[in-house]
Amino acid sequence: MPDRLTIRRPDDWHLHLRDGAALKAVLPYTAHQFGRAIVMPNLSPPITTAVAAQAYRARIIAALPANADFTPLMTAYLTDDSDADALAAGFADGAFVAAKLYPAHATTNSAAGVTDIRNIDAVLERMAEIGMPLLIHGEVTDHRVDIFDREAVFIDTILLPLMSRLPTLRIVFEHATTEHAVTCVREGGANIAATITPHHLLLNRNAMFQGGIQPHHYCLPIVKRERHRLALLESATSGDPHFFLGTDSAPHAVSAKETVCGCAGIFNAPSAIENYAEIFDAAGALDRLEAFASINGPRFYGLPVNAGSLTLERAPSVVPALVKLDDRDAIRPFRAGETLGWSIVEEDLS
Repeated sequence: MPDRLTIRRPDDWHLHLRDGAALKAVLPYTAHQFGRAIVMPNLSPPITTAVAAQAYRARIIAALPANADFTPLMTAYLTDDSDADALAAGFADGAFVAAKLYPAHATTNSAAGVTDIRNIDAVLERMAEIGMPLLIHGEVTDHRVDIFDREAVFIDTILLPLMSRLPTLRIVFEHATTEHAVTCVREGGANIAATITPHHLLLNRNAMFQGGIQPHHYCLPIVKRERHRLALLESATSGDPHFFLGTDSAPHAVSAKETVCGCAGIFNAPSAIENYAEIFDAAGALDRLEAFASINGPRFYGLPVNAGSLTLERAPSVVPALVKLDDRDAIRPFRAGETLGWSIVEEDLS
């Protein structure tokens, strides 16, 4: 395997940037590696209108480091009351690149999400007509369903019927975690794709309990059995264009993770591309990293591939132990303090 790898500048097709102090703390890590990112709309209050999306985009641009070349791609947060005309207008104007479906109470800041998929039939029909992608957090929220089964049940009871009703709707199944999701996406045709995170490629559910409770390994969808991790790994490294990079990097303060009721989310932005390089290297698939990180996503979204490049080298890089949030708190990154086997050594932004 090569000791140096140059790829087209990658994009992150699933990212949480938060707002305020957190935005300023985490954004530089993403802007250093990625040319674009799909920015999640689950702020408080959520980004439900084009005006709110444009204002949030302006805050992101204002928080960028000097000389950064990064484009945030904004999304609409769907609710039971979302208006098809307003959503279509925002998509036509470029305020929205896609719309996000959070089942109500499925994850962080999802209380205002959709309570029943049929409540937004008119919205989804319009999205199918205009080619607006639907980004899905694919879990049911029925507490009678085991948390490790919620993705599979969502696919069987909600996603597959939706695909049957609206076969032209473009769907991204975000942060896939199961064999079932892999099969659904692979067999679903050209209008469905999936993002895969670095932590779901590296962790199985044992990681949450080794040596005691590990709150910084807790995310939603929750990490699954080893067979599911291996299915994701095979899919990500296969070269299949249905799958592409989406970190789902989700920062929370240490005080919000290490507490009686800790928040779900893994902050992997500081070492995202280095983690993916290590994963693909271990799988003997470095020659397929560029497709996964830089090509498959833009092609699905109908966007040009980035013109610039990023060069990685087989050399040690150390993940920060903490990222300062403010004078009182900090964020602990994924694999905090660990030494990884790959480093970013050069960026060409041309």
